[in-house]
Amino acid sequence: NFKTNVPIVTYEDIKPYIDRIANGETSSILFADPITQFIQSTGTSEGKPKLIPMTAESFEKRMVKPLLVDLVMKKCISGLDQGKSFYLFFVKPDMETPSGLMASLYTTSYFKTQIFKNGLAKFCTSPIDTILCLDNKQSMYCQLLTGLLLRDEVVRIGSSFASVLARSIKFLEDYWKELCSNIRTGYLSDWIADPACRNAMSSILTGPEPELADLIQQICEDKSWEGIIKELWPEVKCISSIVTGSMSQYIPLLEFYGGGIPLVSPNCGSSEACFGINLKPLSKPFDVSYTILPNMAYFEFLPVNNDGGGMSHETATVNKPVDLANVKIGRYYEVVVTTLAGLYRYRVGDILKVTGFYNKSPQFQFVERQNVVLSIDLDKTTEVDLSNAITKAKLVLEPLGIMLTTYSSYADTSLTPGRYVLFWELKMKGSNDLPKLDAKIMEECCGIVEESFDFTYKSLRKGGVISALELRVVKHGTFDELMDFYVSKGASISQYKPPCCLKSEEAVKLLNLGMVGTFFSPKTMF
Repeated sequence: NFKTNVPIVTYEDIKPYIDRIANGETSSILFADPITQFIQSTGTSEGKPKLIPMTAESFEKRMVKPLLVDLVMKKCISGLDQGKSFYLFFVKPDMETPSGLMASLYTTSYFKTQIFKNGLAKFCTSPIDTILCLDNKQSMYCQLLTGLLLRDEVVRIGSSFASVLARSIKFLEDYWKELCSNIRTGYLSDWIADPACRNAMSSILTGPEPELADLIQQICEDKSWEGIIKELWPEVKCISSIVTGSMSQYIPLLEFYGGGIPLVSPNCGSSEACFGINLKPLSKPFDVSYTILPNMAYFEFLPVNNDGGGMSHETATVNKPVDLANVKIGRYYEVVVTTLAGLYRYRVGDILKVTGFYNKSPQFQFVERQNVVLSIDLDKTTEVDLSNAITKAKLVLEPLGIMLTTYSSYADTSLTPGRYVLFWELKMKGSNDLPKLDAKIMEECCGIVEESFDFTYKSLRKGGVISALELRVVKHGTFDELMDFYVSKGASISQYKPPCCLKSEEAVKLLNLGMVGTFFSPKTMF
């Protein structure tokens, strides 16, 4: 009866109701229980953040997930209960809607709860006031300083997303000398002006520690930062951060900095619902499967193409959803959830590949969202298409000791015919030096990307409707500036997802400013 009478919907279908509630109408127009707050989506996957309704019961249920993850990790990795966790956590200012209901990131709301403050926070190196500091730069500086001061107690290091941890290491590269100076003298830098941060740090930075400062300086002065995490925090048992989906591009970088420390991707979810957790945390990053937590939502699954590269049909009457217990191993599905907070048969947009079962609960690998990110004429290239193509192309660089640290793209239609443009940030494995760019090698990468695209792209390319693909290489740190740009526009540093495709002209201009080389595919390939 539920499936017969309730249609499958997208956010755009229910957005008018959410907007009415946000503007002061009663939440009963969407759900029987009162909505207590809104959760904001990250806003970097699809542009403007969504407002996801949340009730007291649904919020309380979601707080179980971190506790489950912690129990699983301590069961599978010995020694995690023998020290502290150096997690880099950040918050974003709440936004009050006209109704008086607050809208915030889920992590921001969670970090403010007594459950976090009296639970997991007690096992973290960062004082709660440094986590709740709204100035991300001051927050990051103080958290890194605390992590260095307590380096011998740290058994786990991590962040919500791999992009945040990568950015934190770049911040450490820029500020390690000043951090060492603070440790050597016992005085906190004057530019840390947040009163709560200064007060919290006064109980940790209690006096000069010149020997510790000398040790950290010796480690950081090495030209190559390969294994820097292991050097700075010798007792670390694992690096915990989501590295699946769009975050998988950071795996080589974090493995480089980790020096052999296991890289753990603990859980998978979205702003709308928690999907599952990793019951085998020591799995290789590219082999990670998550196990569905079946009581977090009512799950249905819309079948998509066998390669995960195509959207499911727009209506359930054409492609009927499958129940949780009836999914097939090896098949790809788009997730549909019904939650405790007014989302009924809601298409999240994320694609999962079923890999097995734990008891009767499906296990899955997370696949990038099936958004069309690049489009010219009839061609529609998705995140999966682009990711798979770049994964193949970068194999050419690896034997040369060159790492692709991150990438983005956009469709350049300023000229006729238009073309797809890739932005790559490259570095040498042994240093942050820009690699020598061999034109033939880079053009080969362009060619591999184009060869990996589908028949439609190749046909349009052959017919001259699409021009040769362009690859623009940018200098080290350019994508950190892109993160700063999006954070300045309201994105959260703690849940930042690098955009697979740029829609902002300002963002494109920013990356162009960091460009150090440009290459093209051969004009006639197909």
